Amino acid sequence: MSVFGAQAQTATSTAPDAASQSGNAGQQAGSSAPGSASQGGSMGQQGSSPAPDQSGQGASMGQPGSSPAQDPASQGASMGQQGSSGTSGSTGTTSSEQMSGSSQGASATAAGATSAGAAKLSKSDEKILKGMAQANIDEIEAGKLAQTKSQNDEVKKFAQQMIDDHTKALNEAQQVAQEKGVTLPTGPDAKHKKAVASLEKLSGEAFDKAYMKNAGLNDHRMVLAQLQRDEKNAKDADVKGLATKMTPVVEQHLKAAEQISASKGGATAGK
Repeated sequence: MSVFGAQAQTATSTAPDAASQSGNAGQQAGSSAPGSASQGGSMGQQGSSPAPDQSGQGASMGQPGSSPAQDPASQGASMGQQGSSGTSGSTGTTSSEQMSGSSQGASATAAGATSAGAAKLSKSDEKILKGMAQANIDEIEAGKLAQTKSQNDEVKKFAQQMIDDHTKALNEAQQVAQEKGVTLPTGPDAKHKKAVASLEKLSGEAFDKAYMKNAGLNDHRMVLAQLQRDEKNAKDADVKGLATKMTPVVEQHLKAAEQISASKGGATAGK
C-alpha cells in the first residue's frame, strides 16, 4: 500500500508536473502564440505597411495609380489626354499652318496682281489717259451749261446724253488712272473755261448754235481724231481699251450734233 501510495503520489506529482509542464507549455505556447500573434501582428503591420508604402510611393511618384490595378487606367487616361491634346494640338497646328500658308499664298497672289496692275505707264500713255479724261470733263461741263440755258428740246436732250456718256467714260478713265498711279485733271482746261464763259453770255437760239458748233461739232471732231490716234499708239492694254471703247460713242455724238446743227438753221427745231 505504501509502495502503491508512493507510486500514486509519484504519479500524482508527476501528473501535476506534467500539467504544470503542460501549463508551462501552454503558457509557452500561449506566450508563443501571442508572440506569433504579435509577430504576426508585426508582420501584418509590416505586411500592411508595404501596401501603404507602395500606395505612398505611388502617390509620391506622381500617382501612377493608388493601386497597381488603377495604374493602367490612370496611365491610359493620362495617355488618352496626352493623345487627345497631342492630336488636337497637331491638328490645330497643321490647320493653322495650312491656313497661314493659304493666306500667305493669297496675299502673294493679290500683291502680284496689284503690282502687275499698278505698273507705271509710259509718258506717252500717261498723256493719252490724261487727254481722254480732260475731253470727258470738258464735254460734261458744257452739257451742264446747255441744260440750264438752252430752250431747245433737241439741244437739251443732246446735252444730257453728253453728261451721261462722258461721265461714264470719265469714271472708267479714273479707275484705270487709280490702278496705274496717275493723277488726272479735275476741271475744264483753260481753253474750255474760256469757251464756257463765252457761252454763258449768250441765250436762246444764239446759245444753241454756239453750243452745238463748239461742243457738239468742233470738240467731237477733234476728240474722235485723237481717240483714233490713241487707239493705234497706246502701248498699255488698259489705256488702249479705253480709246477703243470710247471711239464709237464719240462717232455717234458727232453724227447727232451734225443732224441737230443742220436742222432749221442750226438747232432751233422743237423749240
